[in-house]
Amino acid sequence: MNDEDITKFAASLRGEVIRTGDASYDEVRKLYNGMIDKRPLIIARCADVADVITAVNFGRDNKLLVAVRGGGHNGPGLGSCDDGLVIDLSAMNGVRVDPDACTARVGAGCTQGDVDHATHAFGLAVPAGIISTTGIAGLTLSGGHGYLTRKYGLTIDNLIEADVVLADGSFVTASKERDPNLFWALRGGGGNFGVVTSFVFQLHRVNMVFAGPIAFDQQNARTIMQRYREFLPDAPEELGIFLGLKTILSSAPFPEEFWGKRMCLLMCCYSGPEEKGREALAPLIDALPAPWFNWMGTMPYPAVQSMFDGLYPKGMQWYWRGDFVKTLSDAAIDAHLKQAAKTPSELSLMHLYPIDGAVHRIGKDETAWNCRDATWSMVIAGIDPDPQKAGPVTRWTKAYWEAVHPFDLGGAYLNFMMDDEGDARLKAAYGDNYERLATLKKTYDPNNLFRVNQNIRPAA
Repeated sequence: MNDEDITKFAASLRGEVIRTGDASYDEVRKLYNGMIDKRPLIIARCADVADVITAVNFGRDNKLLVAVRGGGHNGPGLGSCDDGLVIDLSAMNGVRVDPDACTARVGAGCTQGDVDHATHAFGLAVPAGIISTTGIAGLTLSGGHGYLTRKYGLTIDNLIEADVVLADGSFVTASKERDPNLFWALRGGGGNFGVVTSFVFQLHRVNMVFAGPIAFDQQNARTIMQRYREFLPDAPEELGIFLGLKTILSSAPFPEEFWGKRMCLLMCCYSGPEEKGREALAPLIDALPAPWFNWMGTMPYPAVQSMFDGLYPKGMQWYWRGDFVKTLSDAAIDAHLKQAAKTPSELSLMHLYPIDGAVHRIGKDETAWNCRDATWSMVIAGIDPDPQKAGPVTRWTKAYWEAVHPFDLGGAYLNFMMDDEGDARLKAAYGDNYERLATLKKTYDPNNLFRVNQNIRPAA
């Protein structure tokens, strides 16, 4: 690339083009995961769909490596690339709610917090993740699970349509009626098929919730995990409840007497009134040892969605691994507890997110997301603010995963996979759907322009 080409490109966009040497370059190129450092040649901060079309055409015609960044929350840093073009959608962050139809059109640059802010004003919500800084685009395209999943399904199960710029620069709208093959692929196929510029979601009546953390001494975790395993299948679907093995941080707002102690966490969110939430939880809580603290209370849904934001700011050292989990045997629990007792930092964790209920009522071949019979989506995450801890948190995560993976299913949630796990893991995540995805990749992106992702290569 020469300066004249880039100057012409910049002049053709309404949004800003940032290149190496610009004053804002180092700040704009920063990634959520501080363990990863990439230096793109150009960052195109698109203002609208026309900018996206121009950027896709420019990247393709100039044979540039192209990465797409929405909310910028990607763990393995796949929203950027070295020496290529980053199509940055963060400025495309508008949300339009239709309260009568209970739908929302959401720009691809939105975070989950942007969406929650707009929909909550109408007493509505879309099922999404558990941290409000998560980008809605990356979350959705890889499936999306969170507190409302047991009742309303994955984020992709609530997707009505998506506007997409394809590798050839054309613009299409994908839905069940319009381009259903592309719509099928987008629901779990990641960023492999084009640049989604906006989504239309089905919303649900969710306003105030009964939610919060319940913390137990990790010495009781074996009993808690066994009771949780037995409780979940019959729990009301309004109750989202994930289990964590982690450490109480040595800072406010946690009681100083518990700082640095390992805990077993039940993070709960009941979509409904407090009295019904307490009734739903009673069979589990009454069968458990007394907790260190129980901070559940009635709150707006966006409050529980943003509860963990302050613990995980941009720039931390992250390394994570995931698995889909169908059963949680006593032997698996013992393996978890052995590894959780070795956490290398207070922020490092293991979470089990339930993906049962409504998720199981959709067939494995109805969307690209294949693992419709799993009970949980597990993540193991080594996290620390200190770059010197990158090695220890990575080694701990890998060792933990290797110890528990024999008890799990073959694949994992795409957003919990790093960039070094190989094609076999990716194919395991998609199972029988992989072949169809590879065929559709050949149709929509035959030259694999969109390959800075958990990449599905075009079929031969």
